[in-house]
This record gives sequence, structure tokens and C-alpha cells, in this order.
Amino acid sequence: MFEYPRPDHKCTTLREALKNCPPSVGVSFSENKRRVMELVPPGGCWIDLPEEIAKNYMGKSFFLSGGRRGIARRISWDEPCLTLTTSPSQMQTERCHPDETRPFTVREYARIQSFPDDWSFKGTVTEQYKQIGNAVPVEVARRVGVEIVKALEKITD
Repeated sequence: MFEYPRPDHKCTTLREALKNCPPSVGVSFSENKRRVMELVPPGGCWIDLPEEIAKNYMGKSFFLSGGRRGIARRISWDEPCLTLTTSPSQMQTERCHPDETRPFTVREYARIQSFPDDWSFKGTVTEQYKQIGNAVPVEVARRVGVEIVKALEKITD
């Protein structure tokens, strides 16, 4: 019988995930977004912006209720990264590097999703981000796969 992997309660921090990460291509924020993101501290998001800047940046989203903590989000070195999307720089999907005012590079994105450094992504930079953002994190897939194999080994004819 299949059982989901047991949680190990270890959260990999961004610092651990990106340690010695090789350089790679990436996208940039627009000039306006870069100016806004410069005001966000590591671990912060739009709520850390001056109110007028936040209203201008977020438009109608400013007045909505609910989640939105991913908007204008600068990840901290000592926290797990938020879920990655298929674009690191569009409105509501911003994932800003903790020290540099830029989105994560393709290789940083891949590291966060637990891809090995020798994994090759094909296509344009945008297509590579999309491949990574649509992927199940490699470590999650590995752990589920191990449990599937265990369940199959228990089957008898």
C-alpha cells in the first residue's frame, strides 16, 4: 500500500539552496519595478513600502483582501523560498534576490527547485523559467518515487 513520504520538518533556507550556485542567465526587473524593489528589505514585501508607493505599484490589488504577500517579495537568506512561478519578475510573482535588486537567475531558480547543477534547460530564458516554475521540485518527486517503489515491492502475485 502506498504511503506518502513522511515530513522531515527540515526547511531548506535560501542560503543553503544557493550556496556556491554557478552563475547563469536571467531576466531583469523593469526600471520602475527595480526602484520599488530597492525599498523592500530581505524577507519583506509590498507592506514594507511607503503607502503611496504601494498604492501606485499595486493599483487595484492594493484594495483587495487576502493573501498578496508574494507581491514585491524580496526573499531573505534565512527563510525557505516562496513557491516559484513561471516568471520571476511579473506583477504578483516577483521573487527578488536578498542582496541584489534582481530576480533569481535561471540556475538559482533551478537550485531552489532542487535540480542538480548539471541539469540542462532548453529554449529562451523565458522558456527555461517556465520549465522550472512548472516542475515538481526534484526532491519532492524523488521522495514520492521512493515510496512508490516501496509500495510496488510489497505487491505479490
